[in-house]
Amino acid sequence: MTILLNAAEIAARVPHHGTMCLLHALHESSDTHVLCSTTSHRSSGNPLRSASGLLSCNAIEYAAQAMALHGAMTAAADAPPQGGRLASVRGVKLHTQRLDTIEGRLFVHAERLAGDAGQAMYQFALRDERRNTLAQGRATVLLNSLQDSRGRPSAPQQENAK
Repeated sequence: MTILLNAAEIAARVPHHGTMCLLHALHESSDTHVLCSTTSHRSSGNPLRSASGLLSCNAIEYAAQAMALHGAMTAAADAPPQGGRLASVRGVKLHTQRLDTIEGRLFVHAERLAGDAGQAMYQFALRDERRNTLAQGRATVLLNSLQDSRGRPSAPQQENAK
């Protein structure tokens, strides 16, 4: 499988740094989707890991990072990484209890379904090397363009009344 970006190149494009940058490779990228892979789920140093292991609910963070990378890949070439916040997740289905017990790489697919400069809606899926779906769902991301410097929603612009 072709690698378009490695872990260091991904880290340069997303707001996640160090061990919190969970994705190791970008394999596909288009205006509508990205496909990434990782082995960070197997690492004992994974920052999302608890005493119980890496629970499958953390699949949402892997998906969110793929969404952030998609945003960076579709942004202007000289644009700095734009942060965002998950506003909601819906229809999430977890098909395994833990991610750290999955052998081999995880594949993270994120597809943008709709959006504008201020928000985006994605569907996502995490799969193992045999293409078994481990987690899936939809997410809405509120992009920083609609937030103030403290991460709060900005007041909408109002036209001057005449």
